[in-house]
Amino acid sequence: MHFARQVISVARKKIVFVIVEGPSDETALGVILSRLYDKNSIHIEIMYGDITTDYRIEPQDIAKSLADIVKKYAMSMHFDQKDFSQIIHLVDMDGAYVPAASIIENSDAEKPLYFENELQTSNPEHIKQRNRHKQEKLNRMCKLKKVWVSIPYQAYYMSCNLDHVLYGKLNSTDEDKENDAYDFARRYKDNIGGFLSFISNSEFSVSIGYKESWEFIKKENHSLERHTNLGLCFAKIRKD
Repeated sequence: MHFARQVISVARKKIVFVIVEGPSDETALGVILSRLYDKNSIHIEIMYGDITTDYRIEPQDIAKSLADIVKKYAMSMHFDQKDFSQIIHLVDMDGAYVPAASIIENSDAEKPLYFENELQTSNPEHIKQRNRHKQEKLNRMCKLKKVWVSIPYQAYYMSCNLDHVLYGKLNSTDEDKENDAYDFARRYKDNIGGFLSFISNSEFSVSIGYKESWEFIKKENHSLERHTNLGLCFAKIRKD
């Protein structure tokens, strides 16, 4: 009987649904998030790509696409809206809002190269087009309050990307990303207070209001520089 009551209790826990871009993101933050919240009530959805640069999804359809992601998981688990407490979406900025003058042609660049004052690419026009598309989606996402009708949603940025914020590195290889992610998880999995201080109180932490943090990242070269507003996500936990 006692075991049955435990199962019912776990089943009633509302899901914190976290959307990340890649597996190394989950490696770095998965264990930490499961300790910040409840390991039985958190789900990390790996997109294996960047939804903000996916041209198959029009900017005006981004809210529906996000809802579809949550619905697909909900159907697989026999959940509905009331079973989710919130959606946390981590997005890489990738220099999305930099002025055109910061996009520099480099014919030797096989893929975009990111620096804190410029973005180098062999095809500047393609990056400008990508940035316009990404901006349109991000502009909608940062104002979006609910997904799938009733589930609270907020997007938090990593600039220039997660590796930049967590490890201070740009242009990492996939191997470096995974190695650094494991090291980061090991460093903080038993030091949650240290992680909260790192993500909330570092020089790169944008600890103003949520709306204001998004206004900040859109200016000048901030979307290339090392900044994150993720600490705002854990403000209540820090107070508790």
